[in-house]
Amino acid sequence: MTRILLVEDNEMNRDMLSRRLIRKGFKVEIATDGKQGLAIAQADPPDLILMDMSLPVLDGWEATRQLKTNTITQHIPVIGLSAHAMTGDREKGMAAGCNDYDTKPIEFKRLLGKIQALLNQNAKS
Repeated sequence: MTRILLVEDNEMNRDMLSRRLIRKGFKVEIATDGKQGLAIAQADPPDLILMDMSLPVLDGWEATRQLKTNTITQHIPVIGLSAHAMTGDREKGMAAGCNDYDTKPIEFKRLLGKIQALLNQNAKS
């Protein structure tokens, strides 16, 4: 079963997204801040990470940078999630190490397409 780590501090977003992912057959683990997300990813690396960029303790930008510089976690695809849809935010996410970026509110079908594309790409490498 494909494991997704959802790093999200907003309870409503966590609940909605995790339930929909579980219904699609994913195993979902949850972290509520960037530091906790890093710890989970390093202890038991998931197949993919959905990373909110605006997090307490350690924000998603820095958490992603740290994931991508760690040999244990650098191969894990990360999709940055943010309510920030301003020009340059996607580029900032990609520069931090995100493999893709999506905006909130989440359009689930579009996000699912990005998840599948990255999982397929990772399976080939």
